[in-house]
Amino acid sequence: MPPNTTATTGDKPGKSGRKKGRKARLIVLVLVLAIVGGVAYGAYWSISTVRASFPQTKGSLTLKGLSGPVTVKRDGNGIPQVYASSDQDLFMAQGYVQAQDRFYEMDVRRHMTSGRLSEMFGKGQVKNDEFLRTLGWDRVAKQEYDTKLSDSTKKYLQAYSEGVNAYLQGKDGKDISLEYAALGFVNDYKPEQWTPVDSISWLKAMAWDLRGNMQDEIDRALMTSRLDAQQIKDLYPDYPYSRNKTIVQEGQYNEISQAFEQSGTGSTSGSTSTSGTSAGTGDTSSSSTTGSALTSQLAGLYNVLDDVPTAVGVNGQGIGSNSWVVGGKYTITGKPLLANDPHLSASLPSVWYQMGLHCTTVSSKCQYDVTGYTFAGMPGVVIGHNADIAWGMTNSGVDVTDLYLEKVSGDGYQYDGGTKPFTTRTETIKVAGGASKKIVVRQTADGMPLLSDRDDELVQVGKKASVANAAPDRGDGYGVALKWTALEPGTTMDAVFALDKASDWTDFRAAAAQFDVPSQNLIYADTKNHIGYTLPGKIPTRSSADDGSVPAPGWDSKYRWTGYIKQDELPYEYDPERGYIVTANQAVVDKKYPYTLTTDWGYGTRSQRITDLIESKIKDGGKISTDDMRQMQLDNSSEIAKLLVPKLLKIDIGDKDVREAQKLLEGWDYTQDSDSAAAAYFNSVWRNILKLAFGNKLPKELRVKGQCLWVERADSTGPVDDDTKVRECGERAADQAQPDGGDRWFEVVRNLMDKPDSDWWKTPAGAGDRPKADNMDQLFQRAMIDARWELTAKLGKDIDTWSWGRLHRLFLKNQTLGTDGPAVVKYVLNRGPWKLSGGEATVNATGWNAAGGYGVVWVPSMRMVVNLADLDKSKWINLTGASGHAFSAHYTDQTGKWAAGELLPWSFSDKAVDKSTGDTLVLKP
Repeated sequence: MPPNTTATTGDKPGKSGRKKGRKARLIVLVLVLAIVGGVAYGAYWSISTVRASFPQTKGSLTLKGLSGPVTVKRDGNGIPQVYASSDQDLFMAQGYVQAQDRFYEMDVRRHMTSGRLSEMFGKGQVKNDEFLRTLGWDRVAKQEYDTKLSDSTKKYLQAYSEGVNAYLQGKDGKDISLEYAALGFVNDYKPEQWTPVDSISWLKAMAWDLRGNMQDEIDRALMTSRLDAQQIKDLYPDYPYSRNKTIVQEGQYNEISQAFEQSGTGSTSGSTSTSGTSAGTGDTSSSSTTGSALTSQLAGLYNVLDDVPTAVGVNGQGIGSNSWVVGGKYTITGKPLLANDPHLSASLPSVWYQMGLHCTTVSSKCQYDVTGYTFAGMPGVVIGHNADIAWGMTNSGVDVTDLYLEKVSGDGYQYDGGTKPFTTRTETIKVAGGASKKIVVRQTADGMPLLSDRDDELVQVGKKASVANAAPDRGDGYGVALKWTALEPGTTMDAVFALDKASDWTDFRAAAAQFDVPSQNLIYADTKNHIGYTLPGKIPTRSSADDGSVPAPGWDSKYRWTGYIKQDELPYEYDPERGYIVTANQAVVDKKYPYTLTTDWGYGTRSQRITDLIESKIKDGGKISTDDMRQMQLDNSSEIAKLLVPKLLKIDIGDKDVREAQKLLEGWDYTQDSDSAAAAYFNSVWRNILKLAFGNKLPKELRVKGQCLWVERADSTGPVDDDTKVRECGERAADQAQPDGGDRWFEVVRNLMDKPDSDWWKTPAGAGDRPKADNMDQLFQRAMIDARWELTAKLGKDIDTWSWGRLHRLFLKNQTLGTDGPAVVKYVLNRGPWKLSGGEATVNATGWNAAGGYGVVWVPSMRMVVNLADLDKSKWINLTGASGHAFSAHYTDQTGKWAAGELLPWSFSDKAVDKSTGDTLVLKP
C-alpha cells in the first residue's frame, strides 16, 4: 500500500450482483488488451488492472495529514457524503474521494488547461497545446493563487491537493485507471502531483465554454464574403421583447436606468443596444472594418477553437441552460422550489460529480454543510444547497470577449499612430514519443494574446481584409488578438466557498459579487421563503465606436474597453411580485438598461415556455409540486412546429408518399417524444427548410465539412452556367455548422414568413424531380418532399416504423481514448446509444445541429429540483454516474434514468443519509 494510505479493513465494491453486470465487458477487455499487448500477458493483466483501479469504499484506511477521522458514506449510486470535523479535513477528503473515482478525468483536464496534452497523447495534440499555451490559462490561474485569493481559500486548495496526492502516493498508472494501462503501451507517462493551480485552471476552461458571443463575431465576419449587410441582419434579428420576457422585470436596474435618464448622461458604455441585433452587421461602415476577406483567417481561428477538447463542455454555439424558482405562495409546500439543468456537450464521465460536504458540527473551525454538483478536480460545491439556501446557474451570455485586428510592425504593433512592442515568452511543448517543440507567444501591452500566431490560415487575415480608408497599410497582414475577462486574475474560487456557506440573501449577494468569471445568471431560494436573482461578473464597458459584435481595429484606442460595470449597477431581483423567476439564456434586461451587456442574447424560446408552464399551473389558485418542476424540465413542445405546421398542412402535395408523411402532422400536439413519427418528419422538414433557404447560401466556412455545392465563381462576370461554377465544399464540423436550427433561426423564419416572396425563399431545382422554389410556399413544398425521401433513406419507406428517437440518439464517448483511440478501445470505453425525446430550443433541451444531422450534441448535463420546505425531498440526477472507471457499476448507472426523465432521491440530513448509505469508509489520521 502507499506509505500514507494504509488499508486496515474493508473490501472493494462489487459483490455478485455487480459482477454479473461487468462480466461481458470484462471478457471484451481481455480480448482487446490481448490484441494490443500480447495474448498471455494481456489477458492476465487486463483483469488485474480493472480490479486494481476500483476505489476502496468500505472499511478504513490511514490518510496522513488529517487532524481527525473523516467518514465517507456512499449511497446505492456511489454518490459520496463526506463528514469531517475541520474545514481542511473536509476538503482533503474531498480531494481523496474525487481522485478515487475520477483521477484520470482530472489529469486530462489539467493537461488540457495547461496546454500539455501532448505529454499524454503525443504529437496529435501539439496544435491544441500551442493554442492553449497562447491563452495561458494556467499562468493566469497561478497569478490568481498568488495575488487574488483569500488565505482561507488557499488553505482549502492546499488541503484538497494533499488529498489527491495522498491517493496517488505509491500508485502506478494501472492502479489508478484503465486508461493509463492503455497509455502505457505507447508511452511511459506517469501522473504528477496535484497542485492548487491545477484546480483553479479548471475555472478558466469553464469560462472558455461560457465566454459569450465570440463565435457570433467570427460567423458574422465570415458571412461578409457571401452576404450583404442587410442579409446578415436578417440572420441576426432583434430580440423579441414584446413576446419573450426578460429575466429581470421588477429589479434594481430600473432605478439605475431612471437615474441615467434623469441626469441626461445616457449610456456610460456609449451604446444602449441590448437587442439581439448585431449593430455592426447592419451597418456597412462598421462591418467594413473586418471586411469579407477576413474569411480564411477567422475560419482558421474557428478550426482551432473547435479542436479544443470537449472535456470542457460544449464548444461554439448552442450552449444553454434552464433554471427557475417558484416562491412559496405558489407551491404545495408553502416554501420555494428551485430547478436547474445546465446544458453542455455530452461527456463520459459527466462534467459533474455529485457530493455532499458536511461538518459534523458547524462552527468557526468547520463551516460547511453543503451538497450538490462539484467539478472533479476542484474543492467545494458549484451548484446545490446548504441548510439555509439553494442556488442554480445558467449562462448569462454577456459579451466578455472581443477580437481585435492588429497591424503587426516589426517586433510590435501599431497603436494610435505609434508602435508598441509585444511582450513575448517562449513555451516548450513536450511530446510523448517525439521531440519537444518551442513556440513564442506574443501579447499586446494590455495582455491580449496574438491568436493568429497559432494557425497558418490566420496569418492571412490582413492580406485579404477589407478595412476603412483610415486603416494602416496591411503590408504582410494583420494579426488577430483576443481580449477576454478570464485572462485577468480573478476571485471566482473565493466565490465558490462563500456561496457554499451563505445563509441568506445578503451573504449570497456578497458571495456572488466575487464570481467574476464566467458571468452567470444566479438564482436563489431560502428556507425563510425568499427568492432572488443576481447577475455577477466582470462585464466590460465599451465606447460608442464599438458594440463588440464584430472584430475591431486594434490600432485605434477608441475601440478598447473603457472599464467594467460596477457590481452595484448589475441587475438583480429579490422577491418579485409575480412570485417566480425564470432564467434560460434569454435577455437579462430590456432596452432601458444603460449598459450594453451583449448584442447576442438567446431568443427566449425556452424561457417563455417555462414561464407559460408556470403561469398555466398557478392560474385560478393552482399550486406547484416538486414533481411538477420535474415534468416541466421534460417538456418536449416544439415552438417552431406550432408556427410552421399549420402552414405546412395547407401545402398542396401531389405525391402520395409525401402526402402520407404530411398526414403525420395532422392532429400532432407538437411534442417531440422519442416514439413520435410526426416529430421525426417535422424535424426533417425543418432541417430541409433551413438547408434550402439559408444553409446553401452561406459561405463554405460555415457549412458542414464534406458537403459540397456548385457555386458561382467569384471572378465570373458572364451568365450563370456550368462553366462559371466551381465545386465548393463545407469546412465546419457537423455539430458546429450553420444553420444550427436553434431559436435564433426560429426568429429568422418567423420574421420572413411575413415576406413570402423574399429572396431567401428562392432555391434552384434539385436532383431528380426536386422542384425549384420562387416563394415560401414552394420552398416549404420542396422541403416536405426532400424530408420524405431523406427519412425513407434513413428509416425506411414504411412511415409506421418511423420515430424521432431512431434519429435523435445520444452516444456517450470517453473524451480521450474513446474519441480518438482504436475501435476496440472505443468499444470498451464508450456507451450508447440512447433514443431521446426533446430537441433544439425545447425545455428538454437535447440539442441537435440541423445543418449536420439529428444526433444529440448537447444535453441537460444534470437535473435537480430543490425543495426548501424539506431538503430531503429534493431530487437530482447526473448524466452518467459517479465513477470514471469504465467497468464500475457506477460508470453510467444514472444515464438510463436520466434519459427517461427520472430523478433520484437527494439525501441531506444525517438521518436521510444514513438510511440511503450502502458503503461506509473511514479515513483515519
